[in-house]
Amino acid sequence: MRTEISDGEWAVIGPLLPSERGRGCRPAHDNRRFFNGINYVLRTGIPWRDLPERYGNWNSIFRRFRRWCVQGVFDEILETLVELGITDDWKDQMVDSTTVRGHSQAAGAKGGPARRDLVVRAAALRARSTHGAIGPGGPWPSS
Repeated sequence: MRTEISDGEWAVIGPLLPSERGRGCRPAHDNRRFFNGINYVLRTGIPWRDLPERYGNWNSIFRRFRRWCVQGVFDEILETLVELGITDDWKDQMVDSTTVRGHSQAAGAKGGPARRDLVVRAAALRARSTHGAIGPGGPWPSS
């Protein structure tokens, strides 16, 4: 599957992840399954609650993801990948507001000619469907 990490990739990344101990009576489970679940959510953009069950409980995966973010695990992984020469720059791995531009209308800009045509048509429809055109008595005969 495209979102699953390969054995070769896991051989590099697996040792960089912190070992998880079970909390209380629960086992910690496999880091690879959690990492694959995190990758699935990040690659597909689905909400955490929609994570397929094959990865385990969505909330457990989300909590581990947050814990790893706070601990700086992903930053360390990227640093190691750069040091190993697997990737040459962090910019290739990161997507943020400095590399993604929003559409002009996302910032409140007016639309072009097509947008103006739609506005004019909508205004014409509203003018034809107003209740004032029916007359003072409304659509029903007076009693």
